[in-house]
Amino acid sequence: MDQQKNETPINKGSNIKKQMILYLIFAVMMILLNYLIQKLNQLILVPLICLNFGEIDLIEILYCSTTPYDMPELVGSILAVGITYLTKYTLDKFVVFKRREIQLKETSIEFSKYFLLSILFTIENIGVQFLLTNFLGMPLEISMMIALLTGYTIRFFVDRKYVFKVD
Repeated sequence: MDQQKNETPINKGSNIKKQMILYLIFAVMMILLNYLIQKLNQLILVPLICLNFGEIDLIEILYCSTTPYDMPELVGSILAVGITYLTKYTLDKFVVFKRREIQLKETSIEFSKYFLLSILFTIENIGVQFLLTNFLGMPLEISMMIALLTGYTIRFFVDRKYVFKVD
């Protein structure tokens, strides 16, 4: 019989708390990983690629150019977000929510939901941060922490119910 169906309300409540703590710990780890990837891109990859391959027009335009946009920063951000989304999805699925299914169809549907929600919650986080900073005059660091904490807390319950379908 399924373990979740045998849980008492007390065990189920402590399970949710454990899941939420792991979820938030992994969220903090992904924020740090995102920062690390972007710094590694800035300090190591950009000089390495642009010095050795910058004369190739496509690489210059899509990666090395800083005019009119800072392409190394954009590419670093995209790389960091992609890696952290994949890592967080894997941790959430197998560690936080203890899902063991790996069938292609089910995993594809889960990941699609997770990815779309990631886009929505990224917009939500940016919006909350923008409002707190620009209309309430909060310092960037405080507005960022409030936005991320509330966003990840809400996201936990949405992922739990709609992405990984934990009862």
